Amino acid sequence: MRRFLAIGLLILLNCASLPAKPLPLTAKEVALMLRSGYSNEAVLHELNARHFAGGCDEAAEKLLRQAGAQPTLLDALRNKTYAAPPEETARATAFAAEQAARQAAAAERDRKFNTLYQSGVAKARAAAPIPSMAVGLAENAILPLLKNDLVAWRNGGLGPFDDTALEKKALIALYFSAHWCGPCRKFTPQLVEFYNRVAAQHPEFELIFVSDDRSAPEMQNYMREANMPWPAIDYQKLAGKAALKKYAGASIPCLVLVDASGKVLSDSYAGKDYRGPAKVMADIDSIFSGNKTASR
Repeated sequence: MRRFLAIGLLILLNCASLPAKPLPLTAKEVALMLRSGYSNEAVLHELNARHFAGGCDEAAEKLLRQAGAQPTLLDALRNKTYAAPPEETARATAFAAEQAARQAAAAERDRKFNTLYQSGVAKARAAAPIPSMAVGLAENAILPLLKNDLVAWRNGGLGPFDDTALEKKALIALYFSAHWCGPCRKFTPQLVEFYNRVAAQHPEFELIFVSDDRSAPEMQNYMREANMPWPAIDYQKLAGKAALKKYAGASIPCLVLVDASGKVLSDSYAGKDYRGPAKVMADIDSIFSGNKTASR
């Protein structure tokens, strides 16, 4: 009971730190929207509603051009047509600094965890080598990144996910997505249909949602609207999941299939070439049908 009260208090404190209203967009967020499929007109509409924080210097302009920004959008940013008021810019800067500090602390915790984990694996192997016929718990690189940090949408609400079966999962698909991303919302129903068909027939398979939403309520609404049948990383734990996020590509939706050791079997990206999440679904079907082994 004490543990659940502590978790509840932590969630309330974290939620209290979220911005009361949407923050103005940054050049990085505009570039991500363009790469995710937003049109220049749609981005301009968002800028009109939320404004733009920061200037459009040479580095920002290069980033935006590479993402597909057209002259009309670039001119609007250069001319500060959608410039956020000083108080909004200050709020965005403060929030970004807070997030950066949290991510830095989480990355340091993740680095220490990985160091301890690798040390433990080395000692376990030296003491009692694990048979090569199966991946033992000590060699499972994915399980420690998920254990006790998953939630699921059940019975009209978001609650803890029973992850005791994760030790038996040989294949795990990581789904990087967000509600604000139009292409994500378009693809997710296809993934739900695919998961409902495949997961029941293959208990060795699981899919994990790694949210790129901007707040816990946005992630919760996304899971509810899409009726996601799979578990997700608790939003409050995402900052400490750098080891998982390294699998993500440059844009979303991104689906990545890994085995228990963390080896990538299929990816929405081939280098910088975006092949899309449907390619990964096809590879999963091929693996289960025994036709071939998926390749990255």
